[in-house]
Amino acid sequence: MNKQKRTEIFQRLRALNPNPKTELVYNSPFELLIAVVLSAQATDIGVNKATKKLYKIANTPEKIYALGVDGLKEYIKTIGLFNTKAENVIKTCRMLIDLHHSEVPENREALEALPGVGRKTANVVLNTAFGHPTMAVDTHIFRVSNRTKIAPGKNVIEVEKKLIKFIPDEFIIDAHHWLILHGRYTCIARKPKCAECCIYDLCEWKDRGKIADASSVTKR
Repeated sequence: MNKQKRTEIFQRLRALNPNPKTELVYNSPFELLIAVVLSAQATDIGVNKATKKLYKIANTPEKIYALGVDGLKEYIKTIGLFNTKAENVIKTCRMLIDLHHSEVPENREALEALPGVGRKTANVVLNTAFGHPTMAVDTHIFRVSNRTKIAPGKNVIEVEKKLIKFIPDEFIIDAHHWLILHGRYTCIARKPKCAECCIYDLCEWKDRGKIADASSVTKR
């Protein structure tokens, strides 16, 4: 895919959604960090339901740490892997208190040193909370990047590096949100909604439209 096509793709995505936002609800970098940690193998809707109750009671490292692992579990037990996540969140809160004056660090190395925080989570926090030109490649972005050929790659790191390299500077800050939302609601895994896609004519997926056409065929 050439630069002209990529530019047109992001111009269209921007036109439809000029100010894209994460669907996780948060009011501080710390609330975002905890929400993203909890969102692994969980839906944003499910995380928001849990954090809505949690953050009313505890929304700082000190307050969540004071809940303890068992206390925190009561708020997040509806989320997948809540046992492990509770332990990681409590350890993370302790590290933020001891090492970072209860503030979320604004650099990758310090973020990835926190329990439960990997490269993807660090990228989300750096981009969404601090405005860094990072790209958090989740399953949706990986799929869209490979299908459309915006930035094809065999693994998430390869896709991430290509996205950073190929996306024009004017779009890089918001690109993460545009791509994840496009993958979540339009370029979905099993039956992509090609007929509703705003970038259909620019997409270089060789099977574009075939799944949608096949779904209309009567089963025998």
